[in-house]
Amino acid sequence: MYGSLNTVANMTGNAINPSELDNLIVELTHYRRQSEWLARINELHSRLAGAVDLPGMIEAFSVWLMPFVGHDLIAYKNIDRHRLHMFCSCHGPARRSIMQAAETLFGQEVSPTGGVVDGSELYVDDYFAREWRFESRKSRGHLLLLRKDQPFTNQDWETVIKGLEILTEPLQRAVDYEDLFEQARRDTLTGLPNRRVFEERVGPLLDNAHRYEHPITVACMDLDNFKQVNDTFGHAAGDLVLQQVAQIMRQMVRNTDLLVRMGGDEFMLVLPDTELQAARIMADRLCQAVDLLDIRTPGANRLGISIGLSQWHSGLSRDAWLQQADEALYQAKSSGRSRVCMPPV
Repeated sequence: MYGSLNTVANMTGNAINPSELDNLIVELTHYRRQSEWLARINELHSRLAGAVDLPGMIEAFSVWLMPFVGHDLIAYKNIDRHRLHMFCSCHGPARRSIMQAAETLFGQEVSPTGGVVDGSELYVDDYFAREWRFESRKSRGHLLLLRKDQPFTNQDWETVIKGLEILTEPLQRAVDYEDLFEQARRDTLTGLPNRRVFEERVGPLLDNAHRYEHPITVACMDLDNFKQVNDTFGHAAGDLVLQQVAQIMRQMVRNTDLLVRMGGDEFMLVLPDTELQAARIMADRLCQAVDLLDIRTPGANRLGISIGLSQWHSGLSRDAWLQQADEALYQAKSSGRSRVCMPPV
């Protein structure tokens, strides 16, 4: 480089002294680094622009960060909304181990902050970790990086901080988007998933049962004497009853089950990996639980629930499977109510 500058000096007839040359080199190096960083920032903006949800944001940030700050896992927790998302590049037992380590760290209480802080160094289960807790105008976040065998440096800390200055606002927009998306998929009265969720998930659940030859049973449920409750005590009381019933159901089903309020006093429950007789036991328990609410109208009519069950089998279409459950529900209603019926064998 000195030779090139001297050539320029000779061509122009102006001599460049060593001090000026050193300053010029420093400035050129500074501008080159600034240009490289601006290119990195533009890349981060571009990646984040293509992600609309929190998992996509975290993955985009991880991919962008990896060449500069190597890591095995990146996790983000929105403290106020209780949203947690992790992106891990490990597989198999190593993946399970590092995710468990991250969950352990996230189990610690996070206090309010102000701006981007910390960069605290942590160590758990052979993993080095570094955390950043930051606050935007609407919510607080907690970012965690983990990797094995190598601690994070102060230079790593500075790079993450600069990235977080760009990431914070898109993360907040993603949280807001998730809230709107969740509201559109939840029944506002009971908090259960709504009919839209049922239509989205029942097909994939049935496909999975078919692919792996696992049993799956559906329960079609309808409250008994609910109209009399509404007519006698008013719709506010009826709403409270629906909330009570939904809460009972929620407590009794598994996380893998799909419990939905279809509308009015009608509910659907899809039970993956469940044969008909096991579903019958669950349905009987639901009937007993609703009966124990002991809600009566002046005419001595008692709130109950009728349930129709149908187990899917090979060759049965989705519509036929659901129709069988609906017919079994009609049979339960017509044969005395507050009972469980199944299709005839």
